[in-house]
Order: sequence, then structure tokens, then C-alpha cells
Amino acid sequence: MEKTKMSKKQFVIYMAVAFGLAWILEMIASIFSNNGNQMVFAVILPITMFMPFLGVLVARIPLKGMGWIPHLKGKLRYVFFALWMPALLSILGGVLFFVIFPDTFDSEFLTLRGLLEEAGALEQFEAQGITIPIYLLITSVQAVTIVPFMNMFVALGEEVGWRGALYPYLKEKLGVTKGRIVGGAIRGAWHWPIMIFAGYEYGKEYIGAPVLGPIVFCISTIMMGILLDYVYEKTETIWLPSLMHGATNAFTIFAYLVKPEYSNMAILGPAYIGIISMIPMIIVAVIICVKKPRKKEGGHYVTYQ
Repeated sequence: MEKTKMSKKQFVIYMAVAFGLAWILEMIASIFSNNGNQMVFAVILPITMFMPFLGVLVARIPLKGMGWIPHLKGKLRYVFFALWMPALLSILGGVLFFVIFPDTFDSEFLTLRGLLEEAGALEQFEAQGITIPIYLLITSVQAVTIVPFMNMFVALGEEVGWRGALYPYLKEKLGVTKGRIVGGAIRGAWHWPIMIFAGYEYGKEYIGAPVLGPIVFCISTIMMGILLDYVYEKTETIWLPSLMHGATNAFTIFAYLVKPEYSNMAILGPAYIGIISMIPMIIVAVIICVKKPRKKEGGHYVTYQ
């Protein structure tokens, strides 16, 4: 796979579009969210995810080298890595959090029950004989099978911009590890308006709000970005980091297993973006970074030196 080339001028245009339009949309979404209109908020979010893709188009960055036609012969293990590693890391991180803070575990499912009741779904489930544990089982199975592929098409809007265009540019300029770190921090900062003004990810009352959340989230996007870039390099197709991104967004069960009175601890966990619960992901990311990359023969690009 050939590297996607981007000039400095294209980089500036890309960043202006990807950030400028996304931040405007995030501010608008925050206004609707704060006014209680979650439906409009939910509609704007996926639109926002396509702003990096739009930035690539406006900057006229070539799409050809991003591997639109997958060639996965001998690479099936990376498909499973992309599909199931996010769930595995989320489980390990969530368990770690609850081992350290066992009193926070919502064994009565009060938080999830309240959310389902607010959405008008609880009565329907109960009428069908679907208990909360059964609901969790069903959604967990869906989160590691069907939902990642559904999310993949929306996640593609970001991945074309991040892994397809930005990361190759930064790695060429800064080196692999530094490029991944800066790229991950940029992606994290891209979410800041909706985090600060709408309480996206951690809420508004978490420990250290509103400063600590954006910083911690950037650490999580740096680490997850390393895993996503690893999959992109190994498979040479933009579809696989998109699938992994979709899988990451799919497995969010642990965020709803905390007692309501401990919601301010979201900055620590149990979702994978918490300080404690992201430890397994950090370990895997570090292993990827210190592992010596191998070159392919035949002039095909795998990683930067």
C-alpha cells in the first residue's frame, strides 16, 4: 500500500475543515443537549464524525492509497483483533475498576433501569419477559458481532481523516511513536467542545471537572489511536480501523454498571476512557510501540522507520 501524501498546505486546510466544522456542530449539539433535546443531539453526532472525511475531500488529499479494496488473505487474525480487542480491553478495565472500587458496582442495575425507563423501553422489555441481565447479555453479544459492522460505516468518516491522512503525515514528519502521540492528542482535542459544554463521555460533575476530563480523554485517544494505526498498518485497508473504531463505540456496557451516586467517578472508570480502566489498553499500546516493526518485501509500505 502506498503512503497517502499530504502537503503542508493540505494539512492546514484539512485541520481547518475537520476542526472548524466539527467544533461548530459540537457547539450546536451541546445547545440542544443542554435544552433536553437528545434526539437532535443524537442526529448531529454522526454527522460530526464525517468532518475529518470532508476535510480530506476539501484539501484534495488522495483517497486512492487508503486501501478501499481489502486484501485480507493471511491477515484474518487482525480482523478478530479489530473486532474483539476493544471488548476484551473494556472488560479487563471494567473488572479492574470494580475490584478497586467494589462499592460502586450497581448490582441492582438502578442506573441502567433508569435509562431504559426514561427511554420508554423498560415496560416493553418486562412485558416480553426480558430482564435486565438478559438485556445486558443480548446487547453484549450484539456489541461483539453485529454492531461493530454497523458502526464501521459511521466510524469511517473519522478514520479516513485520522488514520488515512493525518497519521501518515505526522509519522513521516515526527517519526512513528511521536506521530501517533500527536495524532491521538489531536483526535482527543477534536472532541473537547462537546465534552466541556455537553458533558459528553464523563458528564459534568466528575472529579476534576471540567479540566481533567479533556486531558484524560486525550490519553485514551492516544492509546486507542496506537491500536487503530497498528491494525491499519497490518491490514493496509481503512476498513479495519473503522471496524475497530466501531467496535470500541459498541461495547459500552460498563459505563451503565455504576451506582448513580458514584457517577462522579466516571473519570476513573469503569468505561475504558477512565484513568484506571484504560490501564489494559495502555499496556497493549506500549507493547505495540516497543515491538520492532518488520518490513515487507516488494516495496509495499508497512510502517515508518
